[in-house]
Amino acid sequence: MTGVQEALCLMGPATVTVFVIGAGNEPLRPTAFRLAGLEPDEVHPFIPSEQPRTIAPFGLVSYDLTFHDTSLDLHVYTHEVLRRLCADGRAIAWAGFEGSFHYDHLLTEDIASSVYGYCVSGTEPEVAWSFAILRGAAWKKRIAGTRATLEGLLGRP
Repeated sequence: MTGVQEALCLMGPATVTVFVIGAGNEPLRPTAFRLAGLEPDEVHPFIPSEQPRTIAPFGLVSYDLTFHDTSLDLHVYTHEVLRRLCADGRAIAWAGFEGSFHYDHLLTEDIASSVYGYCVSGTEPEVAWSFAILRGAAWKKRIAGTRATLEGLLGRP
């Protein structure tokens, strides 16, 4: 397996999993995910009930966006979803593989290869679609830089 698209479709329907900190604790309506000419067949928002005290004031929402047609090009879609999640104010969003989320490892180098896109409000989203890029030093450095921005948003030194 060499690409993110293939990995997203491995178990049947393609699922793009995205997370956003800074958008409050109110999920977007499913219609907000009609982007780049695509619309998910299923939109499943999740708001963790026990968020760390540093994150809770900003809000954390994750979404599983499922597409039954696995032939769709989800690269551009992922880019646009990240842009949308950061459009309404100070926020950081990222796309990651299932199982990559843990509060102690949000956007850290050790999970960089499981994060295939990110966006900080006011900037362009970055999406990597090959495992060679995800495993590279440059990607790890970019993810670590995004972690530093997250720390700033949360008011940590």
